[in-house]
Amino acid sequence: MNIDINIIKNRIIKLRKYIDELNHHYYVLNESKVSDFEFDSILNELKDLEKNNPQFNDPYSPTKRVGGSVDKFNSVKHLFPMLSLSNTYSDEDLFNYDKRIRKNTQDKIEYVCELKFDGVSISVIYENGKFKRAITRGDGASGDDVSLNIKTIKSIPMSLKGDFPDKVELRGEIFISKKV
Repeated sequence: MNIDINIIKNRIIKLRKYIDELNHHYYVLNESKVSDFEFDSILNELKDLEKNNPQFNDPYSPTKRVGGSVDKFNSVKHLFPMLSLSNTYSDEDLFNYDKRIRKNTQDKIEYVCELKFDGVSISVIYENGKFKRAITRGDGASGDDVSLNIKTIKSIPMSLKGDFPDKVELRGEIFISKKV
């Protein structure tokens, strides 16, 4: 089966423009034009097309965008990579995830499932129980030092209580509830 290469090229261009439009509506206009599932399906189609047709590589493709550094923040390397979880929409996705995890450990594994929060992944580092630094996920290898911003969040302690290691890194998601 031989598909005309121009059809593939045009599909890639069309998907890139559509994803850029969806991102603009979501991030700038604060409105979702499609569900998360639909968006992920469209993005995955583009990823597959680009992977199988590298001659159409474009460094500005929406598939190349990962949280990155903003110029006004200092970039800091993470102590350990801060990876992103993949979306899961089916039982098969969950079973495959479990299989990958169990391949790397003999430990007992327990899961907790929650609704997805769409916020900013953050790493908060404490040394000797004192707040040291907060870093965004960025590209996973390094992120933006947002320590001053994080200090304004009252629920993040500046000092830990109880027993803790000399150096500890806590990771979570920062979000603003709809009510707020």
